[in-house]
Amino acid sequence: MAGYTTMNDSTMTKADLVEEVVRITELPRKESEIIVETIFESIITALQGGDKIEIRGFGSFRTRQRRGRTGRNPKTGAKVEVPPKRIPFFKPSKELKDFVNAAPAAASPAVRPEAPTQG
Repeated sequence: MAGYTTMNDSTMTKADLVEEVVRITELPRKESEIIVETIFESIITALQGGDKIEIRGFGSFRTRQRRGRTGRNPKTGAKVEVPPKRIPFFKPSKELKDFVNAAPAAASPAVRPEAPTQG
């Protein structure tokens, strides 16, 4: 993937995802940006509405409710009431877990090493 090697060496960014869409689909960059943005916006909108998103073979996104609590200001040590809030939560699928723990060449069915050329 463009600009991405391993978790230890690099972080894949939204721009890297756009580059990957451009590379695979051969669509113009602007259209690829719209695709990536639309996916992220759709996930955010669904979570804001309290919906769960399930992408088979990848995982599911949902929100979890966090209870209110009494926290402390780390600078002053004063007690601070932290209100209840919803937080996004991602649960990977079994298939994703298996891909992550598989050998690097077999980790992604979409990215295959190129066969050596004759010549």
